Amino acid sequence: MDNELNQICELVRKCGELIKNANRDELQIDSKAGHANFVTEYDKRVQDMLKAGLKEIAADVKFIGEEGEAQGFSDKGRFFIVDPIDGTTNFIKDYHMSCISVGLIEDGKGSKAVVYNPYLDEMFYAAKGLGAYCNGKRIHVSNQPLENGIVLFGTSPYNAELSEKSFETAYAYFKKALDIRRSGSAALDLCSIAAGRAELYFELILSPWDYAAGALIVEEAGGIVSDMDGNPIVYDRPCPVLARNMD
Repeated sequence: MDNELNQICELVRKCGELIKNANRDELQIDSKAGHANFVTEYDKRVQDMLKAGLKEIAADVKFIGEEGEAQGFSDKGRFFIVDPIDGTTNFIKDYHMSCISVGLIEDGKGSKAVVYNPYLDEMFYAAKGLGAYCNGKRIHVSNQPLENGIVLFGTSPYNAELSEKSFETAYAYFKKALDIRRSGSAALDLCSIAAGRAELYFELILSPWDYAAGALIVEEAGGIVSDMDGNPIVYDRPCPVLARNMD
């Protein structure tokens, strides 16, 4: 692991302590646009901590976070794209499938990535061309075909018009695979594909901070990430995401 990636992992681990030790008796919850789209004071606190820490690690890198004002993305230069708590509803319900996601995008391509689940103390990370890892161990996508695999999916809950199509697509995959799962965290689902725990993941619309880190981790683990039509994913706007272990 290079020094910059190591520093990002250390920062993210510190932020994870804030999530794990949250005072659940006084949790302040606000609603955002879209169905079941929430933000807590911990989303904001973690993002502020990440923004300050990443500025110290790489002062020249622009910052895009899910919460609050964000700098505009460009396919030129370096950008941190951050989700302070991916799986906020899970966090609110104390359902331990939430994580911190930090992706470093350079000239429009994934360069470095960190995804951390503080509840399981699982730190996933990757650097372009150097492979993907979990807690220091190299990870690889599964070599199993879909009929022997598990399908993970997200329901795009903030976009109610996609609900029926999401479940129809999930059912179509269910008939081809062993079973399906829904965790509530896109970043962790992508890491599960990378670690060989499942064979396919899809969601019909996601924001860049949901997949900026996880996509690179899948690719460095030998997997494939695209939109639902097989086109490259983008980082300047929301897009569908399909991640799989093989063609």
